[in-house]
Amino acid sequence: MTISSSKNSSSNPLSRLAPLEAVFFDIDGTLCDSDPIHFIAFLELLPQIGFNNGVPITMQFYVENFAGKHNDDVARFLFPDDFERGLKFCEDKEAAYRRLSKDKLKPVKGLDKVKKWVEDRGLRRAAVTNAPRENAEMMISVLGLEDFFEVVIIGNECEHAKPHPDPYLKALEMLNVSKDHTFIFEDSAAGITAGVAAGMPVIGLLTGNPEELLLEAKPAFLIKDYEDPKLWAALEELEK
Repeated sequence: MTISSSKNSSSNPLSRLAPLEAVFFDIDGTLCDSDPIHFIAFLELLPQIGFNNGVPITMQFYVENFAGKHNDDVARFLFPDDFERGLKFCEDKEAAYRRLSKDKLKPVKGLDKVKKWVEDRGLRRAAVTNAPRENAEMMISVLGLEDFFEVVIIGNECEHAKPHPDPYLKALEMLNVSKDHTFIFEDSAAGITAGVAAGMPVIGLLTGNPEELLLEAKPAFLIKDYEDPKLWAALEELEK
């Protein structure tokens, strides 16, 4: 099923997408509020490597240096002279994250509502993430979304991860849909940058990252969560 709409509304950046074909979702911070759990995992493990002389990092430091970043970049940041040791740290951090997530992971507010909207219209959907596949599949399972996503695209399984456009371009290719009829939900500057570079409008979620940081990446607009009236006004207008 496709959604048709007049294309003369300049106020709604989604209007030009009609007929809508697909919606892509990031996972961390977009489907679930996972940044606080990643932050706890970093707090647990960074002192073990003597980072910052054992002084705990702040949430602001986490957001500026780790949130939405690919683990290769995190590894190089933490161990600029020993990439392999950096990758081992990231593996340990992800294992800690999975352990902590089992009881703490919660969906972003309104996720069920937007999921039903997408399903009711027969739209194609992909999860596109920089998370390792083990993390991505765990989060999708905990959230009960195994049957919702047709494909799960992993950044490190592409030539380049986000903020490069490759993961989103791969999702378009795998679902055989057009960038001119697809939009994206993202929560990080790296993710928004990737989606915009792939030629699609990106709706940014203010689930963890600062508004000014996300705006620099040029999202179509920002929403608090999936119950934000701004989102539903845009979707309603798209369907007219």
